[in-house]
Amino acid sequence: MLEPKSVLMRPARNVLGSLRVPGDKSISHRYAMLAALAKGRSRFDNFAPGADCASTLGCVRALGCNVERDEKGAVIIDGLGPQLKESAGPLDCGNSGSTMRMLSGILAGQPFTSELIGDESLSRRPMKRIIEPLTRMGAEIRAADGDCAPLRITGAQLHGIEYRPPVASAQVKTSVLLAGLLAEGKTTIEEPARTRDHGEIALRAFGADVDRTRNSVSIRGGQELHPLEAYVPGDMSSAAFFMCAASIFPDSNLVIDGVLLNPTRSALLDVLAAMGTRTSLVRVDEQHGELVGTITLIPGSGGPVIIAGPQTALLIDELPVLAAIAPYTAGGLEVRDAGELRVKECDRLSAVTRNLQAMGAQVEQTDDGWRIPGRQRLHGALIKTFSDHRIAMAFAIAALRAEGETLVPDADCVAISYPAFFEDLEKLVER
Repeated sequence: MLEPKSVLMRPARNVLGSLRVPGDKSISHRYAMLAALAKGRSRFDNFAPGADCASTLGCVRALGCNVERDEKGAVIIDGLGPQLKESAGPLDCGNSGSTMRMLSGILAGQPFTSELIGDESLSRRPMKRIIEPLTRMGAEIRAADGDCAPLRITGAQLHGIEYRPPVASAQVKTSVLLAGLLAEGKTTIEEPARTRDHGEIALRAFGADVDRTRNSVSIRGGQELHPLEAYVPGDMSSAAFFMCAASIFPDSNLVIDGVLLNPTRSALLDVLAAMGTRTSLVRVDEQHGELVGTITLIPGSGGPVIIAGPQTALLIDELPVLAAIAPYTAGGLEVRDAGELRVKECDRLSAVTRNLQAMGAQVEQTDDGWRIPGRQRLHGALIKTFSDHRIAMAFAIAALRAEGETLVPDADCVAISYPAFFEDLEKLVER
């Protein structure tokens, strides 16, 4: 086995240039699963290249769908319709909670038993949040310790339910909607706070009727999906690292092309604006219900920023990098209501705190967030990634403004979402 790669980060002067980030992970997962349920051939350009979405493609293939890439690199999926084929073995979700949680909604409505497995990290992540509604709909699900993978799902003829999740989660919402598509009657999910709506948008793109009223989403069972050809917009959560990097250098100038501008994903722009970074949107277009455009960023100086309540749920993937750059901002950052970070690939609350402290930052960790003063000077350090791609990338960004060199070990973990991250970052950094 190859030794994990370490990356040595050196201070930078600016972040300059333009780039196009890989396809959005959230959309890629959902497109692949819906393509499996749509009878016929779907094709997706700019499909997310990371290991998480590869896990979804592997599961779709194991469930009987032909999955391949054409000469241009597009992902092609030959869907079977609402009834898939029983896998010959366990369905390996790797490190992808999105794969396990959302695919469970489909498997709950299949006439066979499936086993979902994952790596050590995924096997510690909570699954009761999807087990409860899917069991209420009629499936039989067994889990290790009642809450963790491996999951053994015996599908059934499902019936629609009305469900209010205790935790705001787009993965849970999509899982229940996918089960609702295969169920008898109507299924309604009332979210405690608005989350990403890629599941609803993707279902409509494949031909389903989905109704939304404020935080309530409903779908009727038995609808037929149609194949789709689409370009996956650039991933805002991946773009966030470069946007945050540009925001901490006064002479930076960054352009990101073809990035997703879905309102449930663009809260980052509001936070950066509050921190003083001027952003503008150009060439905005709609593609299969999703807004896509070009973002330009020019940094400035702002005041203190508080992220709390519904905004926290919308920024859950961007919080680690926002916290990592917070010491360099003029007003600092306070994050509340982010307890969900404790059950990601690692405990991201503690991971961020530990690494900021290693770099010499003042940071106060609370039960569900941080208080991080601004106008601090950090120094290089040995980062602990906890094999978490977002922690590795967040502190690669923090290292650009630190004094001295920073070592990011186990840097290969970025392949979960963004295999070319370090190469793309190096192209933009001016030293």
